[in-house]
Amino acid sequence: MPQKGTKITNGFSCALCASLWLILFALFSWPLSVIAQRQDPFLDDLQQRSFRYFWEQADPQTGLVPDRARMDGSSLPPSHQNVASIAATGFGLTALCIAADKGWVEQAQARERTRNTLRFFDARAFQQRGWFYHWMDAKTGERRWNSEVSSIDTALLLAGVLTVRQCFRDDQEITRLAGRIYRRVDFRWMLNGDPLLFSHGWKPETGFLRPRWDTYSEDTILYLLAIGSPASPISAASWYALWRDRYRYEGHSYFTTIGVPLFMHQYAHAWIDYRNRRETRGDRIDYFQNSIAATLAHRAFCINLSHEFPAFGPDMWGITASDSAKGYLAWAGPPRDPDLDGTVVPSAAGGSLMFTPELSLRALRTMQEKYGDRIYGKYGFVDAFNPNTGWIDTDVIGINVGIILLSAENMRTGNIWRWFMQNREIPLAMQRIGLIKYKLLTGRHLNTIFANMSTENMKDEARRLLDRLPDNLTWDELMHEISVRQAIEAGLADSQAGRTLGVAEVRERFRRRPPRMQLSREEVLKRMKEFSKRKEQFLAAARAGKS
Repeated sequence: MPQKGTKITNGFSCALCASLWLILFALFSWPLSVIAQRQDPFLDDLQQRSFRYFWEQADPQTGLVPDRARMDGSSLPPSHQNVASIAATGFGLTALCIAADKGWVEQAQARERTRNTLRFFDARAFQQRGWFYHWMDAKTGERRWNSEVSSIDTALLLAGVLTVRQCFRDDQEITRLAGRIYRRVDFRWMLNGDPLLFSHGWKPETGFLRPRWDTYSEDTILYLLAIGSPASPISAASWYALWRDRYRYEGHSYFTTIGVPLFMHQYAHAWIDYRNRRETRGDRIDYFQNSIAATLAHRAFCINLSHEFPAFGPDMWGITASDSAKGYLAWAGPPRDPDLDGTVVPSAAGGSLMFTPELSLRALRTMQEKYGDRIYGKYGFVDAFNPNTGWIDTDVIGINVGIILLSAENMRTGNIWRWFMQNREIPLAMQRIGLIKYKLLTGRHLNTIFANMSTENMKDEARRLLDRLPDNLTWDELMHEISVRQAIEAGLADSQAGRTLGVAEVRERFRRRPPRMQLSREEVLKRMKEFSKRKEQFLAAARAGKS
């Protein structure tokens, strides 16, 4: 006679079987698709054109990469000429590693450009406690656009610095300079008195900027570098101090900050290998899976915009911070940004190649095939275009070119992840945070669990249970799930409390999940406006050519 808990165990086993086969399918089908894409001529061409931007536009002596350039090679307005971005320079240093590895430039050329860049930041560039100006003159390194000493842009520069440190680790000068530039950064100083959260930056005229990096975004790379710092580490508690909104769209649940552009789910991943890692406390987020979900939600959002902008569709999607017919905008979705006008930004899909390789590649290929050399030229894709109105940008922007190049390389080889993660400070920071590797369930586990499972008569219940399973179960969590479901079904006694728990109490105790944010439309718009104001406070003056 079966015990009371047998039915739920068998039903759970069927559901688990289905979910595990889905997991196994994902594990084995994704690498196969990547293998095929390693020989893709379109990707080869896109990556080489993207690299050409960094090789041709960077100043050979300083290594500084311009913020933007005209696709046709014509001159920018005087206010934008020779304005370099240190974030773009971080992408540019990483691009040198890709090019040297693929033979697009000679090893000696890539190393010489790398040495020149590191020499400049080590000895010539203005720095305040190791932090650098956001915008510099590409030739002289002088401050441009009255910019701030930027915390996040310095972090993106450091990501490139640490990548070349490992890629060219047999070059003693490169490793010495890269290590010195990283160690010199006084991370505690940028906290400006706060125990956990960084300021956005500092200006010599007015001191620290008031806004802080206090919400989840690309700033995870800033905090990871700081927590692992060999000279001035900050507390790992800073990681968990960031506010994270739990959001759901078209069945895709993920953590985000309401109203941020898609690039904020991409940039840190260009260097940090978050795959199969999960926090051991807090919201226990797997950030790689989180960015996959954010990308899928964004794609679904764009598809749903097709009733308003007919050019959008399953293979024509992508919106992130970019140029537009109205100027530079940090637009986003979901939820719907009121500024959206049907503009497509190739770096949205391109930056997610490492997350959704087939969907993103199909979108990029469709853009290139449909619009040809109107949007695809010397440096790859233009920054943005509007297939609904016919507007096409004249420019490319360095950081958007960079995320396409790096994401494509991680999708194809994982080399950037490999180089960056070889810096011992990064795994150390992850250990301090509690971002621990975990293993997905394997076929061996499958055979162990389902040796005696029931089949047909449990399928309906299995489907219901499958819907309730969390994503990416580990072995320990699986065992926990089984015991919890048995307790719910059988009403087993809680050995610690010495009493029987009801269903609601068991679920509350064992399956506590972060609540989904329920925000009114007014609150969403308010957050989006606050974000845009914070992110663009200095860009507004800069884009207008003020100094």
